[in-house]
Amino acid sequence: MAYHTEALVVSAVGNEPRLSPVILDTLRDDELLVEMHATGICHTDVACMEGKLPTGFPCVLGHEGAGVVLRTGKGVKDVSEGDKVILSYNFCTGCQQCLCGQPAYCDNLVAQNFGGKRPDGSRTIRLPNSEQEVFANFFGQSSFCRVALVNRASVARVAADTPLDIFAPLGCGVQTGAGAVLNTLNVQEGTSVAVFGVGAVGQSAIMAARLRGASIIIAVDLEDSRLEMARELGATHTLLGSTNVSQQISAICAPSNGVEFAVDCSGVTQVIETMLDSLATRGRAASVGSPAPGKRAGVDVFAHLTLGREYVGCHQGSSVAEQMIPYLIDQHKQGKFPVEKLITYYPVEHYQQAFRDLKHGRAIKAVLRWKEGSSKYPDSN
Repeated sequence: MAYHTEALVVSAVGNEPRLSPVILDTLRDDELLVEMHATGICHTDVACMEGKLPTGFPCVLGHEGAGVVLRTGKGVKDVSEGDKVILSYNFCTGCQQCLCGQPAYCDNLVAQNFGGKRPDGSRTIRLPNSEQEVFANFFGQSSFCRVALVNRASVARVAADTPLDIFAPLGCGVQTGAGAVLNTLNVQEGTSVAVFGVGAVGQSAIMAARLRGASIIIAVDLEDSRLEMARELGATHTLLGSTNVSQQISAICAPSNGVEFAVDCSGVTQVIETMLDSLATRGRAASVGSPAPGKRAGVDVFAHLTLGREYVGCHQGSSVAEQMIPYLIDQHKQGKFPVEKLITYYPVEHYQQAFRDLKHGRAIKAVLRWKEGSSKYPDSN
């Protein structure tokens, strides 16, 4: 049985998405049919649209979905119809990394999230009156869709009273920034942290550093408005990222010779090099911003080894979504993680404005609301 709905379809690399009628394939045993209430727009979606990150075309993107389960596949035993869910990254469940509790580093990560197709290559969406295949397994969810087929691995269940439009961004950008601080770097109370690039991911890292009780929290960005928000969310110092950043960080952190922990959320190789130069002796840095594949950053190897610095990659904040998402929701309930301050909402019919505002910095985190005007679509054979 197929399902009729609407989705934001990107027809070719470089094209803008277009809200179009689509037909979903039959629900598989390891999938759920989810009615979307809200979907966050992430810079990864934009990068894929522009061809900077790999995906197939035509496609339906979206990987910060939140909604209500309409149906479950026969193999899904721990999620029920009517459950509220936040959607996150996909993983294979069977490789070494998945089995040892690190699904964010799944050995099949790229295929599971960026490949666009189901793992067996079968079609998930087609256009009406057409046999054209639309790639629609992005992060196991392709949640720029009123109703989506979602892999069970991508699903985090949440409480029935959870406001889905607030917490949709937790599935990727927010848990990535927060997890970089809480998991990958494991920042401790009383330490110093620098965050390079304070969009949605960086602001989430700022909030997490405050959660951990860091005594110095430095936000670095090119936009004054973002630095002002970083101050509101917990930054103790803000720096415009145009001149002498590493020297300014050293001065702030004196008598230490640099910052103890740092996160790059920009993906700009020059910024990564500045971050590494800003580290103290035995300082630790992580990259969460993603440049195009093949980009390389330089490191002063002598300083790196004599000072015992560390530099690690970080995907999804090393988070297990079914653990991290409820944790962040709980912190929000306690008033310690005000993620709603990052969000600008748009009815899905205004999606073009939402994408423009995100690309031009007028929104830190744009969230599309699907529920207004959303009805239960009829099934068709």
